[in-house]
Amino acid sequence: MRIALGLQYDGSLFSGWQSQLKQKTIQDELENALAQFIGIEKLGLDPVRVITAGRTDAGVHALGQVVHFDAPVERESFSWVRGVNSFLPSSIVVNWAQPVSEEFSARYSAYQRTYIYALHAGPYRSPMADARAGYLMLPADRWFDIEAMKQAAQCLIGEHDFTSFRSSECQSKTPIKTIHSIDIYGDQPWLYFKITGNAFLHHMVRNLVGCFLQIGVGKQSAQWMQALLAAKDRSLAAPTFSAAGLYLTKVTYPEDFNIPQPYLINSWLPKYLL
Repeated sequence: MRIALGLQYDGSLFSGWQSQLKQKTIQDELENALAQFIGIEKLGLDPVRVITAGRTDAGVHALGQVVHFDAPVERESFSWVRGVNSFLPSSIVVNWAQPVSEEFSARYSAYQRTYIYALHAGPYRSPMADARAGYLMLPADRWFDIEAMKQAAQCLIGEHDFTSFRSSECQSKTPIKTIHSIDIYGDQPWLYFKITGNAFLHHMVRNLVGCFLQIGVGKQSAQWMQALLAAKDRSLAAPTFSAAGLYLTKVTYPEDFNIPQPYLINSWLPKYLL
C-alpha cells in the first residue's frame, strides 16, 4: 500500500531534509518514527524509505511538504497520523495521511511548488523571529523600493535558464526551470516573497531573494535582474541569503490524485500569503 503524508516542520534544528551521515535530518526522524510505529524490527521487515516533494536545505521550514512511502502493513489514515506523530519530535508534524495509487510520486507527480520567504528589516533584529525569518539591517527611516523589485521580477516569469541563481552543489539535471508567479509584499517591518514554479534549483529561491534585496535597497537597478538572468553566471549575483525565512508552503498535484491541501491554520505567516 502506497501512503502519502502531509508534513509541517521547523527546520531550524535540522541539517536539511535529506539523510546524511552523522547529521540530524528530517528524513531520518520521519523514517525512524515510521519504523517504530510499524514495528519494523519486531516484524523483521525492511526499513521504510520515504520520497519527498522537495529536499529542503538546512534551516528551511515546511508548511506543505508531501512525501510518500510503500507501507508493508495496513493502517487507517487517522492511525498513520496519530501513530507516527507519537514518535516524532515536536518540531515535525504529520498533518494528514491517505492511500494513493502506485502511479503517485511525491516528487515526480508534482507540477508546481510554492515557497514563501519572510524577512524583517530595521535597526535591530528580533529575537522572537530568530531562525523563523530572515533579517536585514536598515535605518529606521528607510524602506525597500517595492515597485523596483516587482519590476525586476517580471523578467523571471516563464521558462528560463537559471544558472545565475544556482548553487555549485546543485544536482539538477538541467538549470532550466519555469517560474509561474512572483509576488512581493511590503508590510513594514516585514517583507515577503511568494514564488511559485514547476521546480527549483538548489538555493535558487534564496539566491533570488538576495538579488531582490540588492535592488530593493537601491544598490542595483531593476534591470540588473535581467542582466543576471542572461549572463548565466552565478558569480555575478548576490550572495545566498539566510535559510531562516524560507518556507515550502504548497506542492500541487493533478486533481486525479486527490491530494489534500496543506493544513495552514496554525501558521504565523499572514493569511493573505496563504
